[in-house]
Amino acid sequence: MGFIWSLIIGGIIGWLAGLILGRDVPGGVIGTIIAGFIGAWIGSLFGGWGPVIGGFYIIPALLGAIVFVLILSLVLRMTRRNV
Repeated sequence: MGFIWSLIIGGIIGWLAGLILGRDVPGGVIGTIIAGFIGAWIGSLFGGWGPVIGGFYIIPALLGAIVFVLILSLVLRMTRRNV
């Protein structure tokens, strides 16, 4: 049950990052969950602080997901322009 809870929280974090930036995360639901997990990993570089839900420190994970979605959207925009 903990793994499913982590998937849900990762998806919510990825969705919130896309919502804050006003950009869709590529890959639909799976891409959103992956963005949440990668964001949590990037957020761990900011330290472990804030509330913990589903094994994620919410604030650093959200900040990391915002950084990840921003970088991903910029890279995808550059590759579409060059093609």
